[in-house]
Amino acid sequence: MSSLAVVASILLGIAFLVAGGSEIAAGEAWPAQARGLGAPSFVIPVLPWFEIVLGALLVMQVVPVLAAATALVVLVLFTALIARRLVQGQHPPCACFGTLSTKPLGRGHVVRNVAFMALAVAALVA
Repeated sequence: MSSLAVVASILLGIAFLVAGGSEIAAGEAWPAQARGLGAPSFVIPVLPWFEIVLGALLVMQVVPVLAAATALVVLVLFTALIARRLVQGQHPPCACFGTLSTKPLGRGHVVRNVAFMALAVAALVA
């Protein structure tokens, strides 16, 4: 694995760790935000923990290709959910990073996720 892939994986892992940790730290506010965003109810209780595990795998370079591919799929799903809301003209607060991200959804959220997807692709192919 190249150093570019390792750096991309670590940066992406840090983003997932921060997201999961801040969602947990938000307490009951985060599940309400996630519901408002349209996240499936069965995903809401486990998503922060999943993000923390995925972030740790990316940072520690454990099964790096599988972790990067999983991150890419998750980011595509997150981005599709955001884009769907935007197309519907809805701008609920972003539940992406718990209390660190309460701004209403906008194109910037899509751009940010595309940048994260680029990191995932770099972690996969570099």
